[in-house]
This record gives sequence, C-alpha cells and structure tokens, in this order.
Amino acid sequence: MTRRHGPKKAAAGHRRRAGRGALLILATLLGVSGFLRLVEATGGAFALASDATVPAGAVEPTAPDAIALLEAVKERERKVSEREARLDARIEALKSTEERVEKQLAALSAAEEDLARTVAIADGAAEQDVARLVAFYEAMKPKDAARLFNEMAPEFAVGFLARMRPDAAAAVLAGLDPKAAYSISVLMAGRNANAPRQ
Repeated sequence: MTRRHGPKKAAAGHRRRAGRGALLILATLLGVSGFLRLVEATGGAFALASDATVPAGAVEPTAPDAIALLEAVKERERKVSEREARLDARIEALKSTEERVEKQLAALSAAEEDLARTVAIADGAAEQDVARLVAFYEAMKPKDAARLFNEMAPEFAVGFLARMRPDAAAAVLAGLDPKAAYSISVLMAGRNANAPRQ
C-alpha cells in the first residue's frame, strides 16, 4: 500500500525544490560573474605585460605630458616641413641660375669664336698690308727708301727691314744716316736675344 502524504507536506516539498532552483541560479550567476572578473583581470595583466614601450623603472607619461610631447612633435614636424620647402626653393633657384650661366657661357663661347675669326681676318689683313709695304720698299730705289726710313722710328723701321730681302735691306741701310743705321742695326741684332735656345 502506498503512503500518501498530506497536502501540507507536498506543498513544503515543492517549496524546497523551488528554493533549491533559485539558489542554483544565484550560485551560477555568482560563478559567471567571478569568472568574468578573473578574465578581465588577467586580460589587463597580459596587456600590461605586452606593453613593452615603457622601459622598466620609467614613469608612464600622464595625459598633460603626452599632450605636450605631441605638441612638440607637431612643432618639430612643422619646422622640418618649412626647412624642406626652403631647400626646395633654393634648389629651384640654383637650377635656374645654372641654366642662365650655361646660356651665358654658350653665348660667351660663340662671341669668343666670332672674335677669334675677326682677329684672324684682321691679322691676315694687317699681314697683307705689311707684306705689300715691304714689297713697295724693295721695289723703290734704295736712296728714296733710305729717306723714308730716316724719318721712321728705329723700332718701326726694324720690322720692315727684317722682312725685306737681304740685298734690298743692305742697300737701304747704306743710304741711311749713320746714327739711324747704327740704331736699327743694334735693334735688329738684339731682336731675338731673349728667345729660347732650345
């Protein structure tokens, strides 16, 4: 025969089971909360251990120190940018100056070549004029040429006599005043005295 419990006992058993369920839920919540706190604490410890930017024994910068450091870095970056801009401007100015100098050198070289051609033409013309005069003096009678050479400065006369044929020059010298002939002879003898021997 089965024993029947009374309604009071059944209600009390039901209450005990409901109380145990609530305790179980509360214990589970407390356990999960403790676990989460443990994970959070270990996660923070891992983060501190992995942060190797702060050397041992150093004090971490506070927020105002970090802001001041950031401001200093920004100011230094601004100065570096200004310096780079000035250097770029100088480089551009140097390039422009270099181009102008190259153009001027090219123009100077062209002018020098023109001048050399002009001097060569002038030298050639002067040489032709002197050669013509020498030919004229050689063609003149020695007595007439000697009168002209007596009027010339000895340094000037030497240039013509040195270019004349020896027989024509000798005839002109013979007709000159003795002092003029002597001066011209001394100048002719000393013309190449300082020339190198070798």
